[in-house]
Amino acid sequence: MNQKTFKYVIGLMSGTSLDGLDLAYIKFNLNNLQNFEILTAETIAYDTKWQTDLKNAYEMSAVELAHLDAQYGIYLGERINAFVKRHHIVKIDLIASHGQTIFHRPGAGYTTQIGSGAHINAVTGIKTICDFRTQDVALGGQGAPLVPVGDRYLFGQYDYCLNIGGFANISFEKNGKRLAYDICPANIVLNHYVGKLNLPYDDKGQLAASGKINAELLETLNRLDYYQTEKPKSLGWKFVTDKILPLIDSFSLKINDILKTYVEHIAIQIGRKTTGGTLLITGGGAHNDYLMQQIDKHTTSKVIIPDKILVDYKEALVFGLLGLLKEQNNINILSSVTGSRIDHSSGVVFDAFKSQQ
Repeated sequence: MNQKTFKYVIGLMSGTSLDGLDLAYIKFNLNNLQNFEILTAETIAYDTKWQTDLKNAYEMSAVELAHLDAQYGIYLGERINAFVKRHHIVKIDLIASHGQTIFHRPGAGYTTQIGSGAHINAVTGIKTICDFRTQDVALGGQGAPLVPVGDRYLFGQYDYCLNIGGFANISFEKNGKRLAYDICPANIVLNHYVGKLNLPYDDKGQLAASGKINAELLETLNRLDYYQTEKPKSLGWKFVTDKILPLIDSFSLKINDILKTYVEHIAIQIGRKTTGGTLLITGGGAHNDYLMQQIDKHTTSKVIIPDKILVDYKEALVFGLLGLLKEQNNINILSSVTGSRIDHSSGVVFDAFKSQQ
């Protein structure tokens, strides 16, 4: 097959948890995007200073934020260079970086992800594409979610694509349109209670499996207004702090009983939204064996859990795809998902070294 059939991309993702920077080196087949391959991937943990700076960036002055934007871009470029050297990577067509979200207020018409693409390009010498959300917000969209376009192009063979991270979110095709929404809070609640035991998470769901379901709490959770509406919408930390945690705490249960009851709640809500066909599950929740068992029990869909590298690096993979689509001036934002006026090709390209390549 002609080498031009393939594109080699490094995708970068840094989420609000600030647990680290995800890098994925991907080989895309332009003739069939589903035939992609994640050649290598890793997560680079942030040191305490970077965690603090990124967490508190929203309080900075405009001058301080502009400086952090540049410094973080340099940092990303240096991490990419080290990643390339460490894995002996030779062929790279482009870098696609999500950046770190500092402000996201689409209702007010703006969103900000720092990590200067110009500086990434300057440090690496590689074409860099970033800032995928701003154009969508300008077009009246939410600037999110962006992953469903990857679900369409890379995982279209599945009827449902479910990601279980802090929240469980789903995307699927209906009447020729891609739809996506948050189903319910997930790991953000489970980890909150596991944290009371000084643990980062419930390893494989063993604590939850050892608990007992509180039927009254489960019924009350399932009756919350959010789950009664048919119109898809999104969830945030405020819903958790205003609705979920106070409700759970009012029952004064043991931690393992809370975990078992809440896992059952997650599984029931996912089961209600997935009927028949195939269900691809990724995200940290896919490592929770007990949660996977309960979802399998409540859904009529066939549950499919891919290999670990895809479970852990799907978002970095999808941002690599978004960059590739932008480079080719193809649609990478779906109005049916974000609510923008039109489908469009979003992202800003930095390619200062083009004439030397």
